[in-house]
Amino acid sequence: MVMIAGWSTADDIIMMEQMPIFGGYSGGVEETAICDVATMLASFALFDCDIHLDGPIHIRWGTTTTRETLQIAAHAAAALDRNTDLLLANQYYTLAGPCTEMCLLEVATQAITDTASGRELISGSASSKGVVKDKTTGMEARMMGEAAAAAAGMEIPEVNRILDNLVSSYRDYYLKPPAGKRFQDCYDVKEIRPTDEYLGVYDKALKTILKCGIYI
Repeated sequence: MVMIAGWSTADDIIMMEQMPIFGGYSGGVEETAICDVATMLASFALFDCDIHLDGPIHIRWGTTTTRETLQIAAHAAAALDRNTDLLLANQYYTLAGPCTEMCLLEVATQAITDTASGRELISGSASSKGVVKDKTTGMEARMMGEAAAAAAGMEIPEVNRILDNLVSSYRDYYLKPPAGKRFQDCYDVKEIRPTDEYLGVYDKALKTILKCGIYI
């Protein structure tokens, strides 16, 4: 509370973060969504934050990109977007690592979900569940932005169909997700440019996403 008071006195922009765990103490999809909404409201009401950063996590897989965690994030954001003018964000934890098609598909799926459910900000991506050193690159952020732009203004039934196709394209790899490569192994570190290999992986992911029903 002392820190919050200091930040408020300094006119800082305050961002609160919480990540409800699906399958933990909150329970299933519905219960975790309720917990998610409650904690978001509490962040604004109790701590006077300016932005709330979300990120429902699957208790088994440790990611935000499973079908269940996407449902929780979407319903919670849509409820608040419909009834408030609060600024909502979401963070990204993929199962797969950089320079893999699965990682990019996970990112695109969540970006489309967040856009369709009314979030104002997206944050990430922390690939390989955000726990492996050097496993995040700008290409995942590029996919986030391009997928979000492509989904803007789409009707919810169409988005749901696309999301079902996208999740189905990578869910069978949860037990053995591709590890991918470290930043320095899939980027020219002097020029800060992705390698031709990663650009090829990106193009392959775009083709898969197109087959799932959306052009990026």
